[in-house]
Amino acid sequence: METSLQNRFSGLSRLKLFFALSRTPHGLLDMCTPGFGALLWLGEFPSIFVIVIGLITTFAGYTAVYALNDVIDYKVDKEKAAKGGLSNTDGDLDGILVRHPMAQGYLSFREGVFWSAAWSLLALIGALILNPVCVVIFVGGCALETVYCLLWRVSPFRTFISGAVKTSGALAAVFAVDPNPSGTYLVVLFLLLFFWEIGGQNIPNDWADHEEDSRMSAKTIPIRWGLSVANQLILITIILTLGMSVIVFSYSRSDYGIFYSVLALATGGYLLLLPALKLNKTRDRADAMALFNRASYYPLALLGIVLVKIFI
Repeated sequence: METSLQNRFSGLSRLKLFFALSRTPHGLLDMCTPGFGALLWLGEFPSIFVIVIGLITTFAGYTAVYALNDVIDYKVDKEKAAKGGLSNTDGDLDGILVRHPMAQGYLSFREGVFWSAAWSLLALIGALILNPVCVVIFVGGCALETVYCLLWRVSPFRTFISGAVKTSGALAAVFAVDPNPSGTYLVVLFLLLFFWEIGGQNIPNDWADHEEDSRMSAKTIPIRWGLSVANQLILITIILTLGMSVIVFSYSRSDYGIFYSVLALATGGYLLLLPALKLNKTRDRADAMALFNRASYYPLALLGIVLVKIFI
């Protein structure tokens, strides 16, 4: 059965399946976090060499880690697919291409492992060229991503691990452009992305999947403590995100001033707070997905703010 499904795709369409495995449309948005973290700290562009190697390494790292998620979750995702749980992709940014192509039989498990391993190797080489500290961060991120996946049926506190994973790319990028960055800046940047991931991505995604996850005996925050608590945690972490977004600009090596902090605050209000308030009012799955999707553009918006300052 899997072989016949795989044979339906060839050439470019088959390549799309591999990028679907890495959720590349969403991944490209997440890849803005390293650019934001590094450029905000420097206040200017690094050398062309660092930019080129950094872009290659960033793409390779995110492509590898997203694919690793599906490799670790292969059995669980196959179980979901067998129960028809992967068919509901309405409004899901992660389902723009094909949701979990390995689990649905479009790609073999071996192909998925090879894809993730190959991109991991490229990411490791690039990280080593940029700064050995980046290698440590990448390996740590992969290890945390593995733990995160394995805790799906174990603990709802895995959401905090997800928050840590999403910060790794940005932290590595800062070390790639400056071997001795400010520790305070790193902490604030970590907290900004940590709270954004939890309130804007992880919990809303689990909120949208809570019925399916409940049937699969998953342990997520919406299942363990209910949707009301999930909504409260979303609002709390998003408010913390907005606070960190104001603070982080003040620790840049460049003088951004109050204007850019206010702009960042307004951006977070539109992309994060407004859809979170709507979800809290309606408690509708579509609004949970709307929050997830709009929050996915938050790193791109922050990067845009930094680029405006650099070019001006």
